[in-house]
Amino acid sequence: MAETDDLLFELGTEELPPKSLLTLSRALQAGVEAGLQKAGLTHGEIVSYATPRRLGIWVKDLATSQPDQIVEKRGPAISAAYSPDGQPTKATEGFARSCGTTVDQLITLKNDKGEWLGYKQQVKGKETSALLSEILRQALAALPIAKRMRWGAGVDEFVRPAHWVVLVFGPYAIADNIILGVQGGYFTYGHRFHRPEPQGISVTVPSEYADRLREAKVIANFDERRELIRQEASRTAASVGGIAYIEEDLLEEVTALVEWPVPVLGSFEARYLSLPPEVLITTMQENQKYFPVKDSDGGLLPYFITFSNVDSTRLETVRQGNERVIRPRLADAEFFWNQDRKRTLESRVSDLANITFQKSLGSLLDKTHRVQRLAAHVAECLETESALVERAALLAKADLLTEMVGEFTNLQGTMGRYYALAEGEPEDIAAAIEEQYLPKVSGGPLPETRTGQILALAEKIDTLTGIFSAGLIPSGDKDPYALRRAALGTIRILIECRLDLDLPELLAFALEPFDHHFDRQATHKAVHEFILDRLKGYCLDRGIQHDEFDAVLSVQPPRLLDFESRLNAVREFRRLPEAESLAAANKRIRNILRKAEETITANVDDHILVESQEKALLEAARNAKEDILPQLRERNYTAALCRLAALRDTVDAFFDHVMVMTEDAELRRNRLGLLAIVEGLFFDIADISKLVTVN
Repeated sequence: MAETDDLLFELGTEELPPKSLLTLSRALQAGVEAGLQKAGLTHGEIVSYATPRRLGIWVKDLATSQPDQIVEKRGPAISAAYSPDGQPTKATEGFARSCGTTVDQLITLKNDKGEWLGYKQQVKGKETSALLSEILRQALAALPIAKRMRWGAGVDEFVRPAHWVVLVFGPYAIADNIILGVQGGYFTYGHRFHRPEPQGISVTVPSEYADRLREAKVIANFDERRELIRQEASRTAASVGGIAYIEEDLLEEVTALVEWPVPVLGSFEARYLSLPPEVLITTMQENQKYFPVKDSDGGLLPYFITFSNVDSTRLETVRQGNERVIRPRLADAEFFWNQDRKRTLESRVSDLANITFQKSLGSLLDKTHRVQRLAAHVAECLETESALVERAALLAKADLLTEMVGEFTNLQGTMGRYYALAEGEPEDIAAAIEEQYLPKVSGGPLPETRTGQILALAEKIDTLTGIFSAGLIPSGDKDPYALRRAALGTIRILIECRLDLDLPELLAFALEPFDHHFDRQATHKAVHEFILDRLKGYCLDRGIQHDEFDAVLSVQPPRLLDFESRLNAVREFRRLPEAESLAAANKRIRNILRKAEETITANVDDHILVESQEKALLEAARNAKEDILPQLRERNYTAALCRLAALRDTVDAFFDHVMVMTEDAELRRNRLGLLAIVEGLFFDIADISKLVTVN
């Protein structure tokens, strides 16, 4: 059994970016794990550590050396290895020398492509201590860092300057290894304020690392620190009869800001509770990194919880300092709220003409009018009253001109809802103003009101068609107008909100108002394909198979609800015992029709057919078509495909006894027409010849 020891690596730095700390920690663990695997080094559990000033890992039971390996080298082909008189060629002799052996020690290697001379030798594995520095350097170099920096006179680059490195393997520090310009050793450093010992803290046993740091007022494990913050926030909120409102993103950010979290409860004047709660929450979370406190009914209480990185004996002073910081922000928000309501949303609409949406597409007022037109059209298609939709579209962007949204940009739409309600607008209109931006993230909530669904759809389609018409198609990771999100939002609204709309028709309608020079037909095609590409990802994420999607895509259903119905039918069809045979038959039919030289129509003269099997297939196809017509009208594609499955035996008999490409031209045309009828029955639903495997 291989000998093992524990490895401890810690990189000490200046304060790391809090929003990326956890990502860096996970990437470091993954990189080290990949490096160890590539080197053939076995190991046990890997524990990660991450604080504002350090990234670290503890690898348990790491093999102390690589296993010995048998290395096989391939030399010249046998045909070129010896001269006609049986003497080794210069190539053979050179190969033997490169292997450190003689020609008579070479072996013959064989595979299905030929024979070669070869040599096998046992190579002793390297010591792990000699490999670690390079493995760690490669893992650090591969971290997802957008912008690296240099420091001092060195040439090394990292997200922040490196100050110390702990590199301990078993009982030894690997001190002769230099990582990011810093020599490895035993010494780590505790809390910047509580334990600022310049000599550092010696760690000679990896398993003692976390405990030694805890003694120095540092909780090194990110997950442990995060759960402690969660518990302390909940306990502190409970002390005033409240519940801590904890969003995971903020929790992770706060965890990345402190090494020794100490909760501090603060308060503010109750009068600010008259402001929209989203304003208070945004102020506390975004600006101050505070956790709001709510009551049991979900209403805000006049308290907040922050976390100090210092276990101060004067926490009261810390509390007062935080309260002094938040009060002016809340006062500003109160001022904005009062000032903004002095003007109506409608009075602000004309001012949207002063804000450019995109230089080729005009102002936000131009966009407002386009969205209003498109939303009214969608409402008409859905046989929905358009007055509410048009009014919501008119007011949709007006809150962008308010002081509150100018200060808190993430409240766009939300403040529009509050201002609309304050002005006496119907609740549907107010809700739609906020819902126009939904879904904000993948898998996020969708608009709940029909008015909001229509407005959100019109907003996204106008953006997609407009930006594509301006030639600003996303490439690589660049997507400044969030078109991928708009496309996925369009898909989700159409399917999950059950809006039965013709997508190509909507895109064509949306493109009409644009008067700048562009290729309308090409743009329409590009936008449609862009949405369908996102649709494929959406469907695959929900368990649809590639070939199932391709089978439906082949028939290009214009309505995504219809597309989904066909997908479900294809999924059910492929489970039938007849599916495999019919999928193969459809492929055969498709190939025959594609290779045929004559023009093919789905028409057959019964009197021309001669074989009983082809007559039986024609009758069966006609009966099936009559049976499935009402099912197709009702989009009951599952039932229709089940009915078509009954054709299997008749189709198989046809191909077993009938030669389609006969020399009799008239008979051949009729047999091809018969195949076109059969193909058309399935193609009315999906191209099942695309199914790779069935059952």
